[in-house]
This record gives sequence, structure tokens and C-alpha cells, in this order.
Amino acid sequence: MRGLCAAGVLRRKNQIKRRHDLAYRKRLLGKRFKTVIAGKPQAKGIVLKKVGIEAKQPNSAVRKVCKVQIIATGKTLLAFAPGDGAFNVIQENDEVDVGGLGKKGRAVGDMPGIKYEIIKVAGVSLDAILSGKKEKPTK
Repeated sequence: MRGLCAAGVLRRKNQIKRRHDLAYRKRLLGKRFKTVIAGKPQAKGIVLKKVGIEAKQPNSAVRKVCKVQIIATGKTLLAFAPGDGAFNVIQENDEVDVGGLGKKGRAVGDMPGIKYEIIKVAGVSLDAILSGKKEKPTK
């Protein structure tokens, strides 16, 4: 429909199309700020518990995960401990830095519901500790 009075119809049609767009809906509802780490790329937290989570089928493995309470928001999340021996380095009540794991804030691979990974332990990079370049500071 085109003509002199077509602007209102076109505007309504365009709005309906926009509401079907996931990125537009998330932006409209402010979903970015309602995440566990409040829309930030990284956050500090305290390790509450060390847990092992089974991988999804067809894989069979126990993925090493820590339950972390974020300091800024007070919410808890599950964060993956990447690297060989990383689980042994991390202790309960350690302060860790947590960052996103997958694209668009989603889970990755065969780990169900795990959207974050541990980046630093006690202010030192987890990669540096595992490679032997630095040591984890003691209290």
C-alpha cells in the first residue's frame, strides 16, 4: 500500500518486524544489564565451592567448575576452571576474576549452563600460574 496516507501503515509494519529481532528486543528490555555480572565483561568474586559437572552426550567427562559469588551484585554463578591443574590451584574463599566464556553470553560446547570462566586467582593470571611464570600469593 503506497500513497499519501501510507506512512502509518509502514511504521506499524516496520515496528512488528523489529520486535521479531532478538537483538532489538534485548536492547529494548535492557537485558544486558540484568546478567549476573551486570553487563560488564569481567567481575570479581569469591569461590564458594568447587564442583564437577558432567559433560553433555556423547562426551563423557567431568568438567571442573567453581561456584562463585560476585562481589558487586551478590549473585552466584558457575565458572569453568580452564587448563591442566587449574582446579588444584583454586581454593575455597579465594578471590577470582571471572569473564565471559562463549559468544553473546551463552554456554560453550558440552558444558551445560556454564557461561563464565576464571581468568585470575588472587590477582594473578591463571595462565601465568599454570605455566610456572608466577606463583599464587599466599595470605
